[in-house]
Amino acid sequence: MRILFAGSPSIAVPCLEAINNIDGIEIAAVLTNPDTAKGRSGALIPTEVGEAAQKLGISPIFKPEKLDGAMREQILALNIDLLISFAYARLFGPKFLALFPLGGINIHPSLLPKYRGPAPIQATILNRDSETGVSIQTLAAEMDCGDILAVNKILLEGNETSQSLNETASKLAAQMLPDVLKKIAAGSASRTAQDSSHASYCKLISKESGCIDWSQSALDIDAKIRAFYPWPLCRTIHNGRELLLLKATAGDSSIQAPSKSTPGKVLGTDKQYGILIQTGDGILAVTELQYQAKKALFWRDFLNGARDFTGSQLG
Repeated sequence: MRILFAGSPSIAVPCLEAINNIDGIEIAAVLTNPDTAKGRSGALIPTEVGEAAQKLGISPIFKPEKLDGAMREQILALNIDLLISFAYARLFGPKFLALFPLGGINIHPSLLPKYRGPAPIQATILNRDSETGVSIQTLAAEMDCGDILAVNKILLEGNETSQSLNETASKLAAQMLPDVLKKIAAGSASRTAQDSSHASYCKLISKESGCIDWSQSALDIDAKIRAFYPWPLCRTIHNGRELLLLKATAGDSSIQAPSKSTPGKVLGTDKQYGILIQTGDGILAVTELQYQAKKALFWRDFLNGARDFTGSQLG
């Protein structure tokens, strides 16, 4: 069975590696986003999937700006049986899907039909869910609406970041995918239709998504900091400067702090928990901070260079 693997970010790399040396399965080509210019030099850097495919010796690696007729002709010439998509971040039209006799499958890091859309891992953390998972579905005309081929759950501890949950989901997906492919090749894959009446959707994340609203609860702000780490990161304003909050926890009842103040007020410090900030409901304890364009600092080191921080009002 010849495969076209479509993906771009690091979460998809373990799946690419997992199926690279399976008997009877050949990765005929990789489809990924175009290289991007990075740094002052403007050097073109491939996606994580593109880089991994190159290291594995997979060729060709397609990096089109759009999936047009010329791209379809190149893929058609490779006689590919099945399309696998994982975080490719583009919709496949009917003409493109028609290139593959066995159709296409998509790997999605949520328990579909929950959190259809582009940012299911962030949505899971933002909503403080107790579990999530990985679903492998058939590609359909509508986003994340295909039949389920396999699903596995991930139990959450409540301290996950997008980075850590990405890693967990990527490893689980890599364990699941080979078995699904073997069943597809044997014609024995079972399909379960999604119940769309239970569907929920998540939105694309932008840099603005990380702006902190101090009127929210400490639990919600803590979840937001974890959901948007390592990108786009959560930010507030201190004395006109953008300040990134990298690590924090919602303070518990053992924290000794002054009487409740205005949301966003820096109340003081706690030797165990860090810098204490008033929220709309509860205290947020921050342990790692970073001024924009400066390096990340542990809270004690940060305060050594920001003597006016305690007692200030964050905006």
